[in-house]
Amino acid sequence: MTTTETLSHGLFTRGEPVSAWTVATALPVTYEVRFTPRLLDPANPALGNAGGAGGRRLVVVEETVDRLYGGRIRRWFEARGLPYRLCVLPAHEQVKTMDSVYRVVEQMDRFGLARRGEPVLAVGGGVLMDVVGLACSLYRRSTPFVRIPTTLIGLVDAGVGAKTGVNFGDHKNRLGTYHPAVATLLDPAFLATLDRRHLGNGMAEILKIALVRDRRLFERLDRDGEALVAERFQGPTPGGEVLTRAVHGMLSELQPNLWEHRLERSMDYGHSFSPTVEMRALPELLHGEAVCLDMALTTVIAHRRGLLDTGQRDRIHRLMRRLGLPVWHPLIEPATLGDALTDTVRHRDGRQRFPLPIGIGDCCFVDDVTAAELAAAARETEELSCAAR
Repeated sequence: MTTTETLSHGLFTRGEPVSAWTVATALPVTYEVRFTPRLLDPANPALGNAGGAGGRRLVVVEETVDRLYGGRIRRWFEARGLPYRLCVLPAHEQVKTMDSVYRVVEQMDRFGLARRGEPVLAVGGGVLMDVVGLACSLYRRSTPFVRIPTTLIGLVDAGVGAKTGVNFGDHKNRLGTYHPAVATLLDPAFLATLDRRHLGNGMAEILKIALVRDRRLFERLDRDGEALVAERFQGPTPGGEVLTRAVHGMLSELQPNLWEHRLERSMDYGHSFSPTVEMRALPELLHGEAVCLDMALTTVIAHRRGLLDTGQRDRIHRLMRRLGLPVWHPLIEPATLGDALTDTVRHRDGRQRFPLPIGIGDCCFVDDVTAAELAAAARETEELSCAAR
């Protein structure tokens, strides 16, 4: 055998005598995402069993989460008799850097973490989970961890995939790895203490999934979205289908392309311009708000190309506003959009691979978005925003 084209695994040699070798192998990946109600109830063993029972646990908790739930977390471990250490970490975009990763690594080293049998628990929002995930991917080249998202965006987006990352300079998530948590435990009860803005932040990522792959999810958001935000997913309005469809939609997209070998990804919708806009606006915009600005703009681009009718365009923008999300910002202007598209083309290996919605619930990919088209769409998006006030 002189090539590896017909076999995916093995050690292949060339030459007689042998003078070259090709190693072909694959890393099997299995991880679990599951809804786990009453996670902090000491009668529920899930927190200690995730990633393997026994051992000790280093628990990295975002500082706001510690103020709200730290007492309950400590009581859970004490009631279960499981040895642990709590590490409290600030986690927001301005400190989403390698310095935060080093802080986690230092705690892992001081704790004397066993390499496989003592998974780190990451309790917090998307930034915290990304930082801890990157630290765990680097520590001894691979340490297991468990995600416990406490925000809506963490529950439906950052908590369920394989990526870790931190910002570098003015670039969002420029440094990162693929290192999925061995388990993600989803408990919507954490949303009871989430403020209105951060609920909207997560709703933007749910809306993304609805617009490009799940019309039924869009209809549910259009019908119940405002009530779910007002009730923080804790009230009588049924929110279970919204959460499960969002998680399932994300995982269905990720599973066949976990390492992003294929760069046309529907989940990149809303993420062509938003990384640059978000970083330039810091700390003004949350991640989901920047994503929504991107989607509002690209909704207009899709309409101008005939991929959406006027009623669909307006319905999408209305829902964004009803969910408390922005549809325009001063950074939605030609210079910023041009810089963002240039960086996105590099990220997508020299092509735009630009997702645009087709109607509501489907999408296509284009490679021919121009500067003039962006400028015209930006003007129209601003005009639509002003007209709706």
